[in-house]
Amino acid sequence: MANARGKSLKAIAQDISEGYVSVNPLFLKPFSDEALKELYIEVGKFQVGIRSDKFPNGDMLAIRMRNLRLQRLFSAQMIIRNFARSKRMILV
Repeated sequence: MANARGKSLKAIAQDISEGYVSVNPLFLKPFSDEALKELYIEVGKFQVGIRSDKFPNGDMLAIRMRNLRLQRLFSAQMIIRNFARSKRMILV
């Protein structure tokens, strides 16, 4: 498995969902094409993992945190997709 900036891509996906890492074109620039593809896949896997967890009925704070994590991952995927498009790269 590839890593970037001394971290595994799975850890980076988790940091994105927690809000520790902000994904933007400057953050993605040092990634190689292969690492960018793997990061995109890891973000998708992490998103599926959050969606597969039991929904926290009745706990408004837990629902808000779950939705916030999903929103961060979705926006990261969109940014990665648009960055790859600008480099004329196919992700999947």
